[in-house]
Amino acid sequence: MSELPRPRIGAYARHLLVCTGPRCAQEGQSQALFDSLGDKLKAAGLNEGALRVKRSRVSCFAACKGGPILCVQPDGTWYYNVTPETMDRIIDEHLLSGRPVREWVFHQGPGCAATDADDETLGLEGDRAA
Repeated sequence: MSELPRPRIGAYARHLLVCTGPRCAQEGQSQALFDSLGDKLKAAGLNEGALRVKRSRVSCFAACKGGPILCVQPDGTWYYNVTPETMDRIIDEHLLSGRPVREWVFHQGPGCAATDADDETLGLEGDRAA
């Protein structure tokens, strides 16, 4: 029996997960957001090097409505209603400067970038994943 080749993924600092499921946003908005990310990340210098950001589509987060929904990992920061303008702010403020765009955060998971103090600042007291 021959061995399957081991998959390889280049190093990255953050991983953006975009829900492209049918109940998340109006027709095509989530896919359009995902499709725009390649150019946006490249323009910000986030397509290579130490700050490289990987992007993936997911079919459902089970957080229906309020989309497009975007999750930034390993930070565990979940955004809703991610318009092209909001995505530009997420890139500038969160991905480049390390500050979540708090008015569009609806959940903060147990990722490394958040603290309990951030929960209060973001208005997410009691909403952190255990």
